[in-house]
Amino acid sequence: MIEQLALGIIGLTSDAITAFMGQYGYVAVFVLMALEAASLPIPSEVVLPLAGYLGATGELGIIGSFIAAIAGSILGMTADYYIAYFIEKDVVYKHLHWFHIKRENVEAFDAWFNDNGRFTVFISRLLPVVRGLINFPAGFAKMRLRDFYIYSIAGAAIWTALLMGLGYYAHGLIDQNVYYLTIALAVFAIALYALYKYVMKKILLEIKRNKK
Repeated sequence: MIEQLALGIIGLTSDAITAFMGQYGYVAVFVLMALEAASLPIPSEVVLPLAGYLGATGELGIIGSFIAAIAGSILGMTADYYIAYFIEKDVVYKHLHWFHIKRENVEAFDAWFNDNGRFTVFISRLLPVVRGLINFPAGFAKMRLRDFYIYSIAGAAIWTALLMGLGYYAHGLIDQNVYYLTIALAVFAIALYALYKYVMKKILLEIKRNKK
């Protein structure tokens, strides 16, 4: 049943996310960001700019969407943290495939966390694609919950503000020139992917060096 749920979530398209947010507003922002923060494949890179865009059109309030996004993120990251905190690491690794999470990615973040400490939690919240994976190493290490929240919320707040700001100002670009908006979004998507690949490469190289 859990695996079916995960597959159903993966099946959500950007259009479905847009329709969901358009119908349920702040509740949708909260739910989607909770799922994203819990390491499920919901793209905050779609949810947050859309929330910002809806804020620019007046359909949602910027502050309300920001609060909903952060609250959802806290719920999702807390769920992952306690799963890792109370369940043995091998058991968690065994079931990661249910949610289409690669074991090697979690292992990489686990080693990175062990080598570099709490600040990795903050940095991870600013990374595309793999932002939620740091929840597991923090839980495995039984990181102090207060510190986990401080570093996580600080990073999540910056990420949320940046992406919502992008969506908010994209509304103005649409009014001016759709061509420039398309170019801007393409550059943004490429930059996020390049950042993800670069950081993952650096993490894996650092882990290999430390093992020598």
